This record gives sequence, structure tokens and C-alpha cells, in this order.
Amino acid sequence: MRILLITDSYPPEIRSASHLMYELANELNSRGHKVVVVTSWPEYNLSSDQQTENFSESMVQDGVQVIRCRSLPHHNVNFILRGIAQLTLPRIYRRALLRHHSDDFDVTLVYSPPLTLASLGITMKRRAGIPFILNVQDVFPQNAIDLGVLRNPLLVAMFRWMERRAYRRAEKILVHSEGNRKFLATQFPDRSHKLNVLHNWTDLERFEEPTNAIDFRQVLNLDDRLVFMFAGVMGPSQKLEMIIDAARRQSNNLPDVLFLLVGDGTERQKLENRARGLSNVRFHAFVSRDDYPALVTASDVGLVSLSSANHTPVVPGKILDYMAGSLPVLGLLNRESDGHALIREAKCGYTAPSDDPAAIDAAIIKTYESRKTLQDLGRNGRRYARENFSKQRTVDQLLKLIAR
Repeated sequence: MRILLITDSYPPEIRSASHLMYELANELNSRGHKVVVVTSWPEYNLSSDQQTENFSESMVQDGVQVIRCRSLPHHNVNFILRGIAQLTLPRIYRRALLRHHSDDFDVTLVYSPPLTLASLGITMKRRAGIPFILNVQDVFPQNAIDLGVLRNPLLVAMFRWMERRAYRRAEKILVHSEGNRKFLATQFPDRSHKLNVLHNWTDLERFEEPTNAIDFRQVLNLDDRLVFMFAGVMGPSQKLEMIIDAARRQSNNLPDVLFLLVGDGTERQKLENRARGLSNVRFHAFVSRDDYPALVTASDVGLVSLSSANHTPVVPGKILDYMAGSLPVLGLLNRESDGHALIREAKCGYTAPSDDPAAIDAAIIKTYESRKTLQDLGRNGRRYARENFSKQRTVDQLLKLIAR
């Protein structure tokens, strides 16, 4: 099968979405399918050693043709500039694809966000008769409206139109949890027959005992502290202020706890300013994809956070990576997130609603008091991930959906 994969990010970018796309492309390629990936130029969310690497617009990466496109800045910029950049992506992607490949595909698989990339799937369907499947990771524009970053009525109307158009033209709409399926079925009852749950996956093999791995506990001078680690993009949706504020409240109660925030994003500078003077909060730059499992191994608890302003059932992908790495999870999530139920069902950690500081403090203290059994929680998570979120199982389901 010839599959065109359209995504905003792809390694060496260090984001959960990048990992998903990389693992999907390589798994499909290993099964004998021809995969072409069209993505953005790697300029953001890079580790320090990757910022000096040379890339070409079209190159073969682990047997997969990857076409990378230069575009307007769309990370670490304000929402207006990001919106303009994302609106131009489909045309830029289309031109690059025509330069390096023809339209001989059996299916187009589009990952959103950004929702604007669905336009390229629609174009491929209209011009070449190629069906397209839309995988919705974040429900846009609803999440942007909830967070208050999308307020202009004209822009809201434009993106709502774009959303309806994408859902109407897609052969199938994939979401990563049952809560998301129900949410969209309520919003778009006439498209409910297209909705399918396809859980995100995690590559369990990445988290096997690493060889020649960096000892982050030594490199970062973590000593014997109990490390609560967040790794990812620091944006408004994560609202990491809640972690900074909790660290301040617990600085005297839990002196041997360290909150380690790894990554970058539009909010990082504000967060560093907010954490000034706190000895139990530390920031670190993105680490490479290869080094990430060692970072997980060096940590004691994996932190996940979502702003309470979110009102969709989103499940952060990093939960699955923490589970795969046998790292217990502390989820500080909006009340609607399916992540609460996932962590409870997997018995891999604790959660608290992100709009309740008292509950957040209680969850941190409970995690601290469970430090002697944290390894058991981590093993529970890995077992659950193996049974439910393996890459092979999810790709099997995806191929069945494509075949239908």
C-alpha cells in the first residue's frame, strides 16, 4: 500500500507527536508499505546537538522518504502569527510534494493539529481521487476557544467552517479515546458514523534497558532527591504554573522533592520567572529522542498537566510514554480529560483536577508517601501499555480501518 503521511512535526523534533509519526512510518515501512512523510522543517524543539545538523528537503530516513518544508514561524510565536503560518502550510506542503513525488498514493493520513493540514488531504482527494483519513489529536478550534487564545468571532467562524469541511470530506475521523469520540459525536451527529477510536501507541522497545545511556541523575546532579519530571512543550494548554505554585507551597514540607521541567515553549520564560528563588524547581533543555528513555529512567514520577480551561477529553500522549518507561504518573488534568480514568484503570499513579490546588497538593503528598511502592505503580503502567497501547496492535487496527 502507498501511504502519504502528513504531519506538522517529525524527528528530530522532540515532541510526542513527532515520536508517534516516526514510529508509525517505520512500522508501516517494516510491513512492506511505501510511506512518504511530508512535514515541517526541523527548527523547533531540538536538542542542542541536533541544532547543527544538516537536512535536505527530501531525504530517506530509516527507509522512509521524508519531505521537509520551510514555512513561516509557527512555534513559540503568538497565536495570530501561528494561525497565518498554519494557513499557508497546505500549499507549501503540496508544492514540495509535487517537486519530489507524484500523486500515486492509495490513502492520505493527516494528523491534526494543525487542522489546516486537512486541506491538503482534501486537495489530494479532489485532484487525484485519493481518500483521506483525519486523525484528530486535539479538538480544534474548541481547545483554542476554551483557552482564550481564539476569541475573534470572524476567526472562530472561519475555523469552525474549516472543521466542518474537514469532517465532511474525510472518509474516517480517528480520535484517541472514547471520550473524544462521544464529544465529537455530540458536536457533529451527522458525522458520527465516521468516528473511530484509535488509541495512541507507545514504542515499548525504546524503553528497554538502554545501553551506553547518559546517567542524567549524575549529569543533572539530582543526588538522592525524589524527581517529579515533566518533559515536553511548555505552552498555555499545559499551564505549568500549577506545578510551580505547588512546588512553592510544598518547598518546606517536602525538601527532598525536585520538580524537573524539561523542554521549551512559549511559556518557558514566564515559568522560569515565576520559579525564581525556588530550590525545588529546575529547568532543562529538550533532550534527544535517543536520550529520552534515559531521562525517564533517571526520574521517579512522570508529571502530566493540562489547563482546567480545556474542556475536551484529551489524553496527553506523554502518559503512554511514561507508562512504557515504567514511570509512575501524576496527572494534573482538566476534569474532562480521559487521562484520569486511564491512570486509575492502569493503577499506575494518581491524578487531581487541575483547578483544585488543595487536590493537587494532596496528590503530590500521596505520591511522595508512596515512594516505596512507586516501582510497583510503574510496572503496572508498563504492563497496561503492553496489553493496550503497543505499536503493533494499534497499527493493525489502523490498517483494518484503511482497508474498510
